[in-house]
Amino acid sequence: MLADKYDHVREQIMSACRASERAPDSVRLLAVSKTRSADEIRQLYACGPNAFGENYLQEALDKIEALQDLPLEWHFIGPIQSNKTRPIAEHFDWVHSVDRLKIAKRLSEQRPAHRAPLNICLQVNISEEASKSGCAPDELPALARAVAALPNLQLRGLMAIPEAEPDPERQRATFARVRTLLTALQAELPRLDTLSMGMSGDLDAAIAEGATIVRIGTALFGPRPSPNSTSHSPA
Repeated sequence: MLADKYDHVREQIMSACRASERAPDSVRLLAVSKTRSADEIRQLYACGPNAFGENYLQEALDKIEALQDLPLEWHFIGPIQSNKTRPIAEHFDWVHSVDRLKIAKRLSEQRPAHRAPLNICLQVNISEEASKSGCAPDELPALARAVAALPNLQLRGLMAIPEAEPDPERQRATFARVRTLLTALQAELPRLDTLSMGMSGDLDAAIAEGATIVRIGTALFGPRPSPNSTSHSPA
């Protein structure tokens, strides 16, 4: 079952790349495994993907411990409270959800010396929704300059979670704004290379507008378990 879902998602990514005249390997699949068990992750890893995204810190730490025998790449993609930065800095390879300098400084200070620099994406609130995390687009240049200067971090690019929108053209218009923000930053910070955007319902539009990482959960694992079936603490 997981193998079939994975094959379907891979084909959808490759089809979107072909439609946009992009190389299939220009888009990475990040399997969003929040609320999923370590056994499910192990089964999906056997199908091909090695990068997994988690939103809830304690749940993620339990799975990282249980799966330490596998060469997995762990991405933290949820909101970050300042008192949770140390375990994130210690255990993750990527963080997609940095939206203020205080968090970035703590991650930099708490990154273990023996680990490679922590890959960072700045989360931008592209739809300017009050309910969502992310820095405002006009605050992005100053934040990017400050984060890029910190040791122990490698600023890679931007992450966005646009407002839900069923119309593909409107999806593309929003993702295009994120791409434009990254292009503007690249004039000053040319090493930026990542657009983390697109999920199960809008990955085609995201890839058409330059996504390099798509974050896919439901299309890989199926509908999420009910909240009562999985215990976790918000990050």
